[in-house]
Amino acid sequence: MRYAVLVTGPAGAGKSTFTGAFLNHLRLSKRAAHLVNLDPAASPTSFEVEPVIDIKDLVSLEDVMSELEYGPNGGLVYCFEYLLENMDWLEEELGGYDDDYLIFDCPGQIELYTHHPFLPTLVQNLVRMGIRVCAVYLIESQFMEDRYKFFSGVLSAMSAMVNLEIPWINVMSKMDLVTKSTDDESGGARNGIRRRKDIARYLDPDPLLLATRRGEEGNVSNPRFHALNQAIVQLIEDHPLVSFLPLDLTNPDSLETVISHIDYTMQYGEDEEPKEPHDLDEGDFQDME
Repeated sequence: MRYAVLVTGPAGAGKSTFTGAFLNHLRLSKRAAHLVNLDPAASPTSFEVEPVIDIKDLVSLEDVMSELEYGPNGGLVYCFEYLLENMDWLEEELGGYDDDYLIFDCPGQIELYTHHPFLPTLVQNLVRMGIRVCAVYLIESQFMEDRYKFFSGVLSAMSAMVNLEIPWINVMSKMDLVTKSTDDESGGARNGIRRRKDIARYLDPDPLLLATRRGEEGNVSNPRFHALNQAIVQLIEDHPLVSFLPLDLTNPDSLETVISHIDYTMQYGEDEEPKEPHDLDEGDFQDME
């Protein structure tokens, strides 16, 4: 059985850094793991591990923009449509990897995950090849600084989950940049100060973060936005699909927890006894109290 993990999420979420750490961890665990680059605009220097399969060997954004005079977004869509028309190339490239763990580093354009047919079609082809697939969706801990920005990330993750219809793990990345003190010499306060109880409300999204606080009803500047917020709250309450695992790449246990959830989601090594993923407990954020 072959396994594929699609590493997705908005630009700047830390996908490539997570992918490199993910691969190194698997290799240290003596597991056969390989990188597949699906970003036709990626620079070769952006990879900590050299990809064994690179979409740029088939089509690159730079060539499309220069030859067809497309812009960056139009060129990216063209690249993926070209890949779909040449899936035999990808199938041939993947043919040499049996019983391996393949990590697909995807681009950061949100529309590719939320409403473009490219990734769902790619997933269907991977499943047809006998590959077990799941996706990891990263958003940066900076999203916790603003509740409206955070819930836009939640809705994007929810939309992508519904669009792809595959096993899914949501990750809150760069948790090392969240600290309990602005005096932290590491500069970790860049993404804000959060206590453990506050972090929990974001990792398991609390819709009341978006609702108007008691006593503030008369201060709503625009009733239409208030009604919209209430509708979003109701949607998240009725369909609690999204929760996040915290990822701190400076902490090996944090990475191990995320990987254990990915393995469990795909039932990696199904011939062995399935292992329950490590559950978070109060000790995971004791330094942020």
